[in-house]
Amino acid sequence: MKKKLLAFLMGTSLVLAACGGGTDTSKEKDTGTTTGGETTANAGDAQKFYDQKCSSCHGGNLEGGVGPALDKAGSTYSKEDIENIIANGQGAMPAGLLKGDEASQVAEWLAAKK
Repeated sequence: MKKKLLAFLMGTSLVLAACGGGTDTSKEKDTGTTTGGETTANAGDAQKFYDQKCSSCHGGNLEGGVGPALDKAGSTYSKEDIENIIANGQGAMPAGLLKGDEASQVAEWLAAKK
């Protein structure tokens, strides 16, 4: 019984550590442009956001891992469904890893994967 509990706790720790969003300390330059107080994203930002916050659980090529594969997410979920999952979490996935425009861009990008 103790072994099962220990295995469960270790597995849970790994999932939470892998999906946790830390602070990005890289010195990358912001490539967005500002117009009227709002930042617009350049093409390819959705994949960059995915790589930073999602790939540790869902895989670098959307193949899955700790989290499910997302290579055909658009055949199951609409953009709005994906945004809802990002905002509210689902299963072991924590809520709010991406917010606002980042979440919207990633949702649109994943919805196109069919």
